Amino acid sequence: MDRCFAGEEVSFSEWIDSPSGPRYWVATYSPLRLEMERVESALVMARDLTDQMLAAERLRDAQDELAHANRVATIGQLTASIAHEVNQPVGALVTNAHAALNWLKAEPPDLVESCQAVDAIIKDGRRISDVIERIRALIKKRPTQIDVVDINEVVMETLALTRGEIQRNRVSTEIDLARDLPSIRGDRVQLQQVLMNLVTNAFQAMSNVDEGRRELQIVTGKDGDDKICVTVRDSGPTLKPEALDRFFEAFYSTKFSGMGIGLSICRSMIEAHGGQIWATANALRGATLHITLPASEIS
Repeated sequence: MDRCFAGEEVSFSEWIDSPSGPRYWVATYSPLRLEMERVESALVMARDLTDQMLAAERLRDAQDELAHANRVATIGQLTASIAHEVNQPVGALVTNAHAALNWLKAEPPDLVESCQAVDAIIKDGRRISDVIERIRALIKKRPTQIDVVDINEVVMETLALTRGEIQRNRVSTEIDLARDLPSIRGDRVQLQQVLMNLVTNAFQAMSNVDEGRRELQIVTGKDGDDKICVTVRDSGPTLKPEALDRFFEAFYSTKFSGMGIGLSICRSMIEAHGGQIWATANALRGATLHITLPASEIS
């Protein structure tokens, strides 16, 4: 009240207990000036915004549920790729275990070679653990966690989970990651989910192309002094202008079997990070998805 009579408009909000339960109130104190511009009184306006707050919470919960369902569905599409990522180190682990056993059975036992084989086993075990941990992070229901994130690491983690799909779809990749790129502040799992959606969409688009090479290009870089950019380019079918205009609309899909929610979720996540996402048609065929995100001040 003192600030109001000093000439300042003041607003505050809080949850207040009432007989019907907690209510969310927003109050605004506006100074009323009369002669000599002295504040003689104040206009107080209070609004009960409980219903709006509860509706916003329900909307956030629904968005979180939808995003989680999309992550699980995306992981389901990548089961072959994930199996490939796990089977490779498992095969190497078994080979090195046999080698270590043979070195230990030798007369005399070769401890140097055995130790090297065991070291390789440990590295392969860690690779398997890393893959499983990445999958758990994507599938797990969790609140948004804002951290300092290296977007290049997110790109490489995404490619590691989709490597099997890259090989199965006979896609050639070109990865150009800028050095000394500023970090960003964001939710690592959400950003990885966005990239996984873009990459799997590119695979699906190119699966319908019989002529020419199937090419996927991912590039990171700076966009001015305060933003970083990521582009995902494919050589899928040529997109019509009306498809580009509706690319990120909910329940719009260029695929016969698509539900049309993946890219809509991507847009919501990128915008929640203070960024932008849009699509452009390539000169010959395919599309390029562009993402810009604000760089972290910590960088």
